[in-house]
Amino acid sequence: MSLSYYSLNQYLQDQFGRKVYKIALNGGFTCPNRDGTIDTRGCIFCSAGGSGDFAGNPEKSIQEQIEDGKRLVSSKIHDGKYIAYFQAYTNTYGPIEKLKTLYEEAIHHPDIVALSIATRPDCLPEEVLNLLEKLNRIKPVWVELGLQTIHEKTAQYIRRGYPLAKYDEAVRNLRVRGLEVITHVILGLPGESKEDMKATVAYVCSHQATGIKLQLLHVLERTDLAEEYRRGKISVMSEDEYVNLLMELLAVIPNDIVIHRLTGDGRKKDLIAPMWSGNKKQVLNHIQKALKEADSSM
Repeated sequence: MSLSYYSLNQYLQDQFGRKVYKIALNGGFTCPNRDGTIDTRGCIFCSAGGSGDFAGNPEKSIQEQIEDGKRLVSSKIHDGKYIAYFQAYTNTYGPIEKLKTLYEEAIHHPDIVALSIATRPDCLPEEVLNLLEKLNRIKPVWVELGLQTIHEKTAQYIRRGYPLAKYDEAVRNLRVRGLEVITHVILGLPGESKEDMKATVAYVCSHQATGIKLQLLHVLERTDLAEEYRRGKISVMSEDEYVNLLMELLAVIPNDIVIHRLTGDGRKKDLIAPMWSGNKKQVLNHIQKALKEADSSM
């Protein structure tokens, strides 16, 4: 037995035969949880940038944002290939003509090998699903769904704004069209036990997702979560607690599920807690050390 896992880097190597980088794009979208359709406050943890704090400048075209992204990694990669990652806010929430224009501008760029589109499960109407299916015949299309938790009490607390059944429906609709589904899960949400988090990960892995992103809960400035934290209503995990939890989760995630992320980081200037997460290199080294120690003890 081993705690080795199917990493995104390995998956990209298997699919494209080379190193591939993601370029985070901003299509100038909003979200039904912000524009008043569901709520105006957004999810309790969501940053002012709609979880796209490292995405491109929405005032620029997609072509320009891709070129900007390529320049950022030009010292690391030459003659590179990239994934166009529509990251900020809800990237299927808009007129179908706008979606088609933005997606096609990205997918037809010669250096782009795939699209990755972050969205909500309740923002995938039939016309959008049909568009994604057509694009998937040109180049691979991944759809990243923000689930965060399967537990309805937590979902209400974080103001997710849709029931678990809507996630299930979205996954079925995407998978039947041959689209890859990557599910975002937040670890350390207020009130959730270790068993609650394990249950969410197990559910995702057994309900047709092809990939998973494991995200540590961050408390960021200008979020309602920050106010809860300052009032002492919530706590965050220590680095050791988080790494130990990851080891338990990796032991039960099937080897055919691609793990796109083991942690995450927000803007350092906005990070309130946990402060240890701001040193991403240190955290990743800690995770790798724990993996080696776990393997050697088996």
